[in-house]
Amino acid sequence: MRVALRLARQGQGTTSPNPMVGALLVKGKRIIGRGWHRRAGEPHAEIEALRDAQKKGHAPRGSTLYVTLEPCCTLGRTPPCTDAIILAGIKRIVVGATDPNPRHSGKGFKILRCAGIEVITDILSDECVKLNEVFNHWILQHTPFVIVKAAMTLDGKTATSRGESKWITGEKARAYGMKLRHASDAILVGINTILADDSNLTVRNSMAKPIQRIILDSRARTPLTAKVVNDEFAALTTVVVSRWAPAKRVGSLAQKVNVIIAPVLKSEIDLHWLIKKLGAQNVTSLLVEGGAEVNASFLLGGLAQRIAFFYAPKILGGHDSYKAVAGEGAKKINAAVMLRDVEWRSLGADLLLTARVV
Repeated sequence: MRVALRLARQGQGTTSPNPMVGALLVKGKRIIGRGWHRRAGEPHAEIEALRDAQKKGHAPRGSTLYVTLEPCCTLGRTPPCTDAIILAGIKRIVVGATDPNPRHSGKGFKILRCAGIEVITDILSDECVKLNEVFNHWILQHTPFVIVKAAMTLDGKTATSRGESKWITGEKARAYGMKLRHASDAILVGINTILADDSNLTVRNSMAKPIQRIILDSRARTPLTAKVVNDEFAALTTVVVSRWAPAKRVGSLAQKVNVIIAPVLKSEIDLHWLIKKLGAQNVTSLLVEGGAEVNASFLLGGLAQRIAFFYAPKILGGHDSYKAVAGEGAKKINAAVMLRDVEWRSLGADLLLTARVV
C-alpha cells in the first residue's frame, strides 16, 4: 500500500477534479503491474496497473490488486473499474480508503464481493484519506479546499512600510510555495497584491495544467496593462468585482479576462458566495495568497481548511509594516482561529508551519 501511495502522489496537480489514486498488481509475491491516475478523463490507476502487467507479459488472473481508493463502479468519462477488475480475473483486492462520494461509497466493494472477489479494506486508511483531503472536502461540501499561504518574518510581517517584500524567505521556501501552486486548481489574491507587485501568479518549472487566477477587485482597479490581464494565460484570469465597480472599467476588463459581478456582504465581496460558485465550476482547491485583509477574511470568516505559513529568521518591526493577517481580529482568546495536526518543517534557514484549521 505504501508503494501504491507513492504512485498516487505522482498525479498531484494533474488529476483534478478527480482524486489521486495509485494501484499495483501482485502475483506470487511479485509486483507484476503498477499504475496511477494521471489526468481526469484518462484511465484510472487500476486500468493503468492492468495494462502495465499485460505489457510486461504477465497475466492478471489470480493476482491481488492493491489500490489506495475504492474502485469506481459507475460510468463517467471512463468505464467502471469494477467491470475491468472482474473481467481480469483478479482474486483479491486490498483497498486503502472508501470513496467519500455518498453516491458511490461502498458500492464498489459490494459489486466486487458479489463477483466472488475477496475485498480487504482500510489498509493505511489514514494516509490514504489524507492523500485526498482536497477531493474529499470538495466532493462532500461542493466548495474548494482552501489553503491560506503567507511568508513572513518572525514578528509576523510580510513587507516593510514601503511595501518591499522581495525576498523575505529563501529559495527553498519559495520553491515549496511553487509546489503548493502546482497542487492547486486556482490561486486567489486581492487587488493590492496586483497593484503592488504586478505578479503573473503562474506555476514555474511545472508540467501541471495552468492555474486559474482569481483577483478580488470590488472596484475594478486591475490595470489593463497588468500581466494577469495580458499574458498567455489571460483566459484563466477572473476578476471578481462588485456592483460598485465603474461600468466602463468592468467592460474594458471583460474584453481581456473573465469578470464576475459578485454580491456584497458588509461592504465586501461575499466570499461564501464566491467559493460556492468556484466549487460548482470544479475548482477543488484554492490557494489564497492575499494580503493581510484577504487572509483575515478567509481565516476569521471560517472559510479556510489549512494554512501554510513560512517564517524567515528576520525581524522587521515597525507600526506600519504589513501584517500577514489583519481584519478586526478575535476579541477573546477563545475566539482565536485554532489549528490542529500542526507540522513544522525546515526549508533552509526558514520554517514552514502547516496545519488544519479547526
